Amino acid sequence: MAEAGMQVVDQIRSAILGGQWPPGERLPPAAMAAQFGTSSTVVREALTKLNGDGLVAFERNRGFFVRRLDLQELRDITELRCVSEALAARLAVERGDLQWESELIAAHHQLSRTPRRLPDAPESINAEWTAMHRAFHAKLLEPCASVHMLRLADNLADSTELYRRWAATSDAAVHRDVEREHADILEAALGREAGRLGTLLRAHYETTVDVVLEAGLVHGEAAVR
Repeated sequence: MAEAGMQVVDQIRSAILGGQWPPGERLPPAAMAAQFGTSSTVVREALTKLNGDGLVAFERNRGFFVRRLDLQELRDITELRCVSEALAARLAVERGDLQWESELIAAHHQLSRTPRRLPDAPESINAEWTAMHRAFHAKLLEPCASVHMLRLADNLADSTELYRRWAATSDAAVHRDVEREHADILEAALGREAGRLGTLLRAHYETTVDVVLEAGLVHGEAAVR
């Protein structure tokens, strides 16, 4: 895609992950073209790209929709994320140098100093914290140096983010000690403890599933419509 098209992809991705449209809502290209100051053709190309990334769904004769929330899908995404990132993390701690350690510490410092929720909007996650969170996890895996692993990690993070954003108001999300989780992950990475790091990442991601379940966003195996 052209650079302008990729900018629209990023804008739509941010809007979806920011909760502008709820899961299952239709995404009309004409209205979105007006919103983002582009053409319907560019919007359709962007939505097709996001469909390939798993963030948008397409239904023949009905169009594009924000991906619906489904318990089995979330479990499958989480398992794939745990397994693939355990391998990426093992390679990262084997290949990462001192520069990586310094940058990972800096990324964690920025994350830990950024409030997860703002006083004037305690019901939602701070967008700046979300950016720092993604940056920390990306930096953690960066030294694995596998384009395919890093792309997969990024796409799976997008898919999980939609669930996490909609679970943000639950008691489990509010009281979760995610700061401790990140501190432990950092410690294992710096200690080059690949096995422990993989275990901590699994616990980190599986806790998100527990939060979504407690929030009542999904029930049994049925999708939220």
